[in-house]
Formats: sequence, C-alpha cells, structure tokens
Amino acid sequence: MNNNNTRVHMNNNQNLVHREFPITRLRNIGIAAHIDAGKTTLTERVLLYTGAIHRAGEVHDGTTTTDFNPIEQSKGITIFAAAVSCTWTPRDESALGITKLAAGQAHRLNIIDTPGHVDFTAEVERSLRVLDGAVTVFSGVEGVQPQSETVWRQADKYRVPRIAFINKMDRVGADFAHVVAELNQKLGANAWPVLWPLGSEDQLVGQLDIINEVAVLFREGRAGGYTVEDVPPEALALVAGQRAELVSRIAECDDEVAAFWLENKPVPPTLLKAAVRRATIANRFVPVIGGSAYKFVGIQPLLDAIVDFLPSPADLPAVETHALDGEEPVMVSAEDAAQLAALAFKIVTDPTTGRLVMVRLYSGTLRKGDRVLNPRTHREDRIGRLVRVHADRREEIAVAFAGEIVAVAGLRGLATGDTLCSAERPLLMEPPVFPEPVVSMAIEPARSTDLQRLAGHLQMLSEDDPTFRVSTHPETGQTLIAGMGELHLDVVRERLRTELRVETVVGAPEIAYRETITVEAEADHLLKKQNGGVGMYARVILSVKPAPRGNGVTIENRVTGGNIPSQFHSSVRKGIEDATRNGVLGYQLVDAHVSVLDGAAHVKDSNDLAFRLAAADALRIALRRAGPVLLEPVMKVELSTPADYQGDLLADLNRRRSKVLGMESRVTGAVVNAEVPLSELWGYANAIRSLSRGRAAYSMTPSHFAQVPNSVANALLKEAA
Repeated sequence: MNNNNTRVHMNNNQNLVHREFPITRLRNIGIAAHIDAGKTTLTERVLLYTGAIHRAGEVHDGTTTTDFNPIEQSKGITIFAAAVSCTWTPRDESALGITKLAAGQAHRLNIIDTPGHVDFTAEVERSLRVLDGAVTVFSGVEGVQPQSETVWRQADKYRVPRIAFINKMDRVGADFAHVVAELNQKLGANAWPVLWPLGSEDQLVGQLDIINEVAVLFREGRAGGYTVEDVPPEALALVAGQRAELVSRIAECDDEVAAFWLENKPVPPTLLKAAVRRATIANRFVPVIGGSAYKFVGIQPLLDAIVDFLPSPADLPAVETHALDGEEPVMVSAEDAAQLAALAFKIVTDPTTGRLVMVRLYSGTLRKGDRVLNPRTHREDRIGRLVRVHADRREEIAVAFAGEIVAVAGLRGLATGDTLCSAERPLLMEPPVFPEPVVSMAIEPARSTDLQRLAGHLQMLSEDDPTFRVSTHPETGQTLIAGMGELHLDVVRERLRTELRVETVVGAPEIAYRETITVEAEADHLLKKQNGGVGMYARVILSVKPAPRGNGVTIENRVTGGNIPSQFHSSVRKGIEDATRNGVLGYQLVDAHVSVLDGAAHVKDSNDLAFRLAAADALRIALRRAGPVLLEPVMKVELSTPADYQGDLLADLNRRRSKVLGMESRVTGAVVNAEVPLSELWGYANAIRSLSRGRAAYSMTPSHFAQVPNSVANALLKEAA
C-alpha cells in the first residue's frame, strides 16, 4: 500500500480504515460528446493503457467494455451511462523535457462514459451533476455539433471543469484549428491547444506539446509506445506562436503568469502548467488536445492532462446544502471525518443483481450496516452492500470515503436526486433537473396474462429513468408511456422484451403538445350547490396573463381582507394546478401567470373541495377568454450532406415547415442548420437516406416550444375532439 495513504477513524470508534488513494489523487470524470464523436472508443483506449483491460474492443464489433448491454451492442451506440475505475501513474519524463505535475504518483480515475444521443440526455445530466471534471470529445471533421452544445451547457450549469479532446484527426477533412475556433465562437469557451496534432488524416503521427515545446511521436498500432523528440523545423513557428497565445490567455486569468508576461520573460513549463491547472479548475480556461482514439494517438498525454489539469474532490469549493429546519445553508467539504452528505444520482435495476443505487459521497464515509436518512421521505434505511462498479462487474468494498462514487444495495423508496445523510444532522442536496418528455404512445402486453407484469416492469423502468413516464389515459384507460423520442421508447420496449421477457404492442407516437395564452383575462366564478342540509359554496376571482417562454405556470395569491379564509388558500392553489394539467384545448398549460384576486366564503357551506373546484372552473373560464393557442416542440437539426444532394434535402426540409438558420461549406460537403417541428420529423432518417442514397446524416436536439400555425392547430384539435 502506498506510503502516502491516509488513515481515517470510522464512526462508532471502530477500526481504523485505510484509503487506497489519497483524495488528492482521485479524479471523478465523465466522457461526453455528440453521438459518434468517439467517446466509447476513447474510453476503451483509456482502459487499455491504464491496465484495466488487456485488449481494446471496438464499437462496430460490439466488444467495448462500457457498451456491455446487448441493446447497445446491437445498435452500436451508448444508451446507458457506464461507470468504470482504473489507475494511472504519469511517468517521470523530465529528462526528455516534459513537465508533469504528478509524475510517479498513482491516481484513481473514476470514469463515466455517457450517451451522445439526444434521447438519453438524462444520463448525461445526472452524471455531470456528480462529476468533478469532464473530457468533452469533438470530431475533428464535424466540429461542434448540436448535442455538443447541449452537453456543454449542461457542464456549464454544474460548473464542471473541462478538457476538450478533438478526436478523429486521422479522418479525411479533419481540421483542428477550425474546431478550436468553433469552441471559442459557438460555445463561448476560452479554449486553446496544449497538445496540437502533428500531421492530419493519414499523415497523423503524433502531437506537438505546446507547453514543453517538444514533439511526441506515436508508434503505429495498439502497442501504444511513443517517443519524445525535438519539434520538427517546419513546426517551430507554429509551436512558438501557439505557446505565446497560450501564455497570453492564461495571463488574463492568473497573476503568476501575468507577472512574467508583463515583464516579457519566458514562462517556465512547470509554472505555466500549474497556471493552466488553476485556470481550468476555476472554469476560466479549457485545454484542447488533438488526437485519434481509433488510431491510438494521444491517449497517454490525455491521461497525463486529466491528472494535471482536472480537479480532485479536494480542489473544489465546499458544496452548499440546505438544512431541513430552514436555517442558514450548510456547507459540506470533501472530508472523511465530516458529516455524511451523499447524492443518489442513478438507480440501476438488474434482473440478476437486483436494485443498486449509485451515489456520490460529498463528505463523510459509508460502510455496510450504516443507517442513513432520506430527508425527502423521512425514512431511515440500513446500507446492505457497498460495491464499486466496473461496467457490468461489481466489486464488494468495505467502506466508501468522501469524494468517491459507489453503488449501494439495500435502500428502498429512494429516487434519483435524493440525499443520503445522518439522522442526527439531516440536510438536503440540490438534485439534478431533467427535461420533460416530448413523445408518448399507448402500450399494452401482447398477451393479456402479462398485464400485471407489464405494469410492474414499467414502474421499475420509470424509477431507473427520470425522463421516462408512465400514466393512464383518463378517458380510454390505456397505459401511456412518454419519453424523449422514438429511440428512447424503442429502447424501453426492447428492454421489456429482452431483459424482462414481456412482448408489447404500441400505438402511434404522439407529440407532447402544450397550450398557452396570448392576452390577459379575468374570471369571477361562484360555485353554489345545495344538497339538503349540506351545501357547497366558494367564489374565486382570478386573472391570467402570458409569461415568457420557458417559465411554466406561476401562481400569485393577492387576496386581502380574508375574503378567502387562509385555510382554503392551498385548496385554491390545488384547483388551479388541476386545471393547468389539461387546459381548455386539452393539453398542459405553460408560460402563464395566474393571480388570485378575491373571492368569498360561506360560514357553513364552504370547504376545501368547493374552493378547489371553484378555482379550477374559474381558471378554465379565464383561459377561454385569454386567446389560448397550441404550442409544439421544435428541434434544432444539423444536416450533413454531400453538395450534390443539398438542393433535394433543402426542398424536403421546406416541406416539413422548417426554418433554415444557416448553411456552411466543409471539405466533406455542406452542413445545414435548421429548426423543425418534432411532428414533421417522423421517418426523417428514411427520407434523407433515400434522397441522398445513404450519404447524408442528421442529428437533432430539443430547441424550444413554438406556436402551431392555425391551419395545423385546427386539424389537430379537430382530430383530438
């Protein structure tokens, strides 16, 4: 065991337990990108060079470590975020002119390989919520793509420090400088290369180390060896220019480098690398690395960069949590001896291993047998087992320390986003926020005998995936499933068939339309019923007005003077919420502000139900007067096509009510950016395949909700009626 290991005194004065790695040598990172950028291939190469596996698998063969699910292997894409652990020890190469901040020290890397398809964005969201750093992967040919922007925004939201790896530099049309420019222009990143690819396409042979001003040349093949040599004469000016710009950018956010820069002194590599680390951890800079995961070029320097530039849990500021008593926020630090604070970010239900809850420990320690509190449900549970997850394998561990990501068995009633803490010091952590489903369909078992099993399995899947919803149609009684897209629901059906042995039949997909209002309106509604001696009496006066897009529905109570007694205020709110779920057009109301203005009550006949019903009816009356309109989800589409087919594909987009935002010429053809209603994209993959003879490709991400044209809305409402 390493001499630098720390010793931690466990709760209840039990045995001293060793950390395998000090917290400063722990890296919790995610690998995230647009679909087909090469995330899984990169993860596979990382596992190979760290010794976690002895042979690198390939995505097209279905043999990669993290895409172990049969559905992923058959479709050739990542669907579920997979966690793996490995160790990396940067070699001391100071004699070769390479500076490394942690040379010779072993580090544990906890890696989560995330999906790139928009339908599975929840897997990225919850992973980034608990990670300390990320490697965002971009294709050297396609550059910044729609899902790249989505992932970047998700990382921005959780302030996750990043390294950008520009992959596929061996491909025809790869342009490293162009992608770096897109990182700065499209994503607003302060990004600059620290490892520039040496050569491109079939001439890619290595990297130029901008900080150390040396060349790293890779031997061809999987052996993965490399040599360090002087920068070739033809690249000296490039390296000098890139280093000068790198120093200038770091000087803007680091005082030590700024002092050298202002005095026009050369910045030593050790000082520059340490400054790049500080700026990266502070989210003020993004180091950029070029290479090719498929060709095994640049993997070891990327691992060194992960250790050198991305933070350990100890490098990050204390996390703010909320005390249940409403007092000042509680700050928790990554310390083993501190109070327990852990976040459940993923639930995995496996037919063979049962239910596992993936948790990130922000402070404190966990061990088998500990009792923990779920403050949302006020329920205490005992930790059954602790395991470290390696893709589809599980490794039993005795204790988990602050900063670690582990899986816990034996916890019931836990949902994604729940906090685990001690009953003596309860607190709440901020959960991840997930997008609302946009597509739904009816589902039923192929055999009536499977009805109960289907209901149970759907409930289980909805617990695993917070963007998958199950409901019952209020009129037909059909079971409805809702998700992020066709592929999402297709995977659910595939899981039911292969993992749970339930065959299903589904109806046609339906779009998750919304409704909103266009003008302000008021309503004064009196509910008055008399049934013998007991009656119902409630009067509610309210107004509605449009709110900005994306604001949902807000409710304001402006009642004064006690005309609506305080004990009925919550019932009025519940009535308004009831009416918003299925507005006057039949869809969920969004982007509206409701103000409760006044009302009246009766001494004997007023009750909670009366005010709830009166408020719901009042809101529906106001909505009818407020110019209700239908909204539809609009997708941002990026279409890549050879120039020969551009005209036909543009004409097809126009038929789909699209709004073309721009076109860009590239070596491989043209890229068209457009906004297209989701309802017009059914079967789009087959359409572009036919129009381009299989040579065009597209990707889409959710953009916003927009008003449906009157002609289309009238047809939809008539069909619904």
